[in-house]
Amino acid sequence: MTSPAEPGSQPLILLTGATGYVGGRLLERFERSGQSVRCLTRRPEALSQRVGGKTEVMKGDALDAESLLPAMQGVDTAYYLVHSMGSSGDFAEEDRRAAKNFSSAAQAAGVRRIIYLGGLGNGDPNADQKLSPHLRSRQETGDVLRAHHPQIIELRASIVIGSGSLSFEMIRALVERLPVMICPKWVKVKAQPIAIEDLLDYLEASLNLPHQASQVLEIGGPDQVSYGEIMQEYARQRGLRRLMIPVPLLTPYLSSLWLGLVTPLYARVGRKLIDSLKNPTLVSNNLAALTFPKLKPRGIEAAIARALVNEDREFAATRWSDALSAGSQPTAWGGTRFGSRLVDSRTAFVPVNQAEAFAPIRRIGGQTGWYYGDWLWSIRGFLDLLIGGVGIRRGRRDPDSVIVGDTIDCWRVEEVEPNRRLRLAAEMKLPGRAWLEFEVTPVDGGSQIRQTAIFDPLGLFGLVYWYGISPLHYFIFSGMLRNIARTAVNNRRRGGADQSREQPATPSPSPAELPR
Repeated sequence: MTSPAEPGSQPLILLTGATGYVGGRLLERFERSGQSVRCLTRRPEALSQRVGGKTEVMKGDALDAESLLPAMQGVDTAYYLVHSMGSSGDFAEEDRRAAKNFSSAAQAAGVRRIIYLGGLGNGDPNADQKLSPHLRSRQETGDVLRAHHPQIIELRASIVIGSGSLSFEMIRALVERLPVMICPKWVKVKAQPIAIEDLLDYLEASLNLPHQASQVLEIGGPDQVSYGEIMQEYARQRGLRRLMIPVPLLTPYLSSLWLGLVTPLYARVGRKLIDSLKNPTLVSNNLAALTFPKLKPRGIEAAIARALVNEDREFAATRWSDALSAGSQPTAWGGTRFGSRLVDSRTAFVPVNQAEAFAPIRRIGGQTGWYYGDWLWSIRGFLDLLIGGVGIRRGRRDPDSVIVGDTIDCWRVEEVEPNRRLRLAAEMKLPGRAWLEFEVTPVDGGSQIRQTAIFDPLGLFGLVYWYGISPLHYFIFSGMLRNIARTAVNNRRRGGADQSREQPATPSPSPAELPR
């Protein structure tokens, strides 16, 4: 049976799927609110460094019944956020077996309640609208859980709108990359999308439901829209014009091949996902509204806008020293893709302290110049002026100090941390948004400078622009970082880094100073 909680302590929650999209965000919420959480994962090494100090991580697998009982001890509520859609075998059979193991172990350990996230699906088994194997499996999983545990709260949801969710990223990739889209019949199928924040609200609120019996609650936003309408709304908010051409003969199999070509990240689950898109996923009753009267999900317009804002925030918070290895460099001139953004990052070691390494960076632009290819920057500024842009002659407010909001030629300071980080947002005319970031971290024997160019392309033209100028970027940014490192070293040799202005020095750096 469940061990009694200590006076004043929170009941223990068991969370599965914490390395996934929904589970990871739910874990963050629980940690912020002070909940006692135990995470069950097949790969604890992939999670243990990402959780808070009070969160427990245990190894276990829902397909291995014996591994579940230890994790269930003392648990009050268990979240079942597991599926086998990415499996190369019989995913439906694996889902049934995993659900039986999990609910049986929870019942044996005295777990009070299981909260399960399933999928909406409106299908008629006697008609052509039979549920896809994936949606049928999600609903069968709920049936299996209920067969072996007395209290299952099953939340059935449609498309989740949020930066990083599978369905939303598929929609994003299609709209961003294809100015003309060949659309099969499934783009007209209605869905009832829900924002990730609203989904998390329902999952969190399910903890304290007073009901003792099992329930199936259908949740969704207020709008019933087709996939095509979702794509058009995304395009509108991104300022893109997209032509959608319906093709009634494109089968789910051909659609999955097309999806794999356009969005190769999803090739492995493309067929299962496409099969599910033929089914309407609509809320059929108001039970969730009666059960959670305080929760008011946002509409599709607000959900997409929120997803785009959150993407900016989450991307800006990414530490490139963690996301990219210290010795990494782009595998190609185009850089590396992170979500919808393209990233070109490189590093240089300098045998000086952090403040000395940062000094040339805070003085970049204006009279100091850009440390490499200033004549190329001048040409780029002139071309920008011709098309109505700001050009590169705005200079900078102060030659030695920088604050958030300052203009530096064709850039604006978006973030600055003294002696550590400078992030510039481009204000020239571009088919997308661009940033240039420098980060200095202390290492043994000196400092590491990381330079990162980031581009968020606007449609196909944005991608063509980025890849077209990537060879030039490679030489400009490599030369810039190399000369910043040289300047930092030569400032040390000249007796300090506190000169108000300096030009890039010309002596060749030692091998340790070169970008890696």
